[in-house]
Amino acid sequence: MGNLLVKQMVVGDLQTNCYLISHPETLETILVDPADEADRIQREIEKNGLKPVVILLTHGHFDHMGAADLLRKRYQILVYCSETEREVAENMEWNLSGIFGNGFSFMADAVFRDKEILHYLGEEIEVIATPGHTQGSCCFYFRREGFLLSGDTLFAESVGRTDFPTGSGRKLQQSIVERIYCLPEETVVYPGHYGETTIGHEKKYNPCV
Repeated sequence: MGNLLVKQMVVGDLQTNCYLISHPETLETILVDPADEADRIQREIEKNGLKPVVILLTHGHFDHMGAADLLRKRYQILVYCSETEREVAENMEWNLSGIFGNGFSFMADAVFRDKEILHYLGEEIEVIATPGHTQGSCCFYFRREGFLLSGDTLFAESVGRTDFPTGSGRKLQQSIVERIYCLPEETVVYPGHYGETTIGHEKKYNPCV
C-alpha cells in the first residue's frame, strides 16, 4: 500500500481539487478532474517529468473538466467518464457552464461502467457508480493503495449538492451508505473540494448522511 504518488492541485474559481496520481518509477500519471488552469497543470507535469496516460472524470460539471480538452490535446490522451454521465457533460445547462459562465459542451472520448476495473499504473482501479450529485457521478477506488477519489459525492463532513440538473438527494444518500460506507474505515478519501478525510471519520461525524 501507499506506493502511488497523489498530488492535489486546487484550481479554478470554484477551488476544485484536480489530482495527479503517478507511479513513482515509471512516472506514468492519471489526471482526475482537470478543472481549470491547464497551463498550471502542465507546468506541474513538466516540472516533475510526469507522463500523463489518461484523464478520468468523476462527473460532468464544468468545474471538474474545464481543462480536460486542452490537456488531452497536449498529451494525446483520452478522456473517460461514466456512460450515464456523458449527456451531462455534453449539455451546457446540465454541466452548469451555461449557468455560471460561457456555455460549452464537452464530449468524452470513451466511457466506463459501474464496477468496471480500469488498469493503469499497474493498479486495478474500481469504478463505483454513486448517482446523486449528478445522474452519472462516480468514485474511483484504489483498493490496494487504500484510497478513494470521491468527486462531489462525499466531502469531509459534508456531501455534494443535489439541487442541480439530474441531482437527487435520496440517491446521493443511498449511494454513500450502500456504495461508499461499506469500504474499509481506514480508506483515505480524496474529494472534489476541500481536504481529505477517511471513511471511518465520515461514518462517525458526517451530519449530512
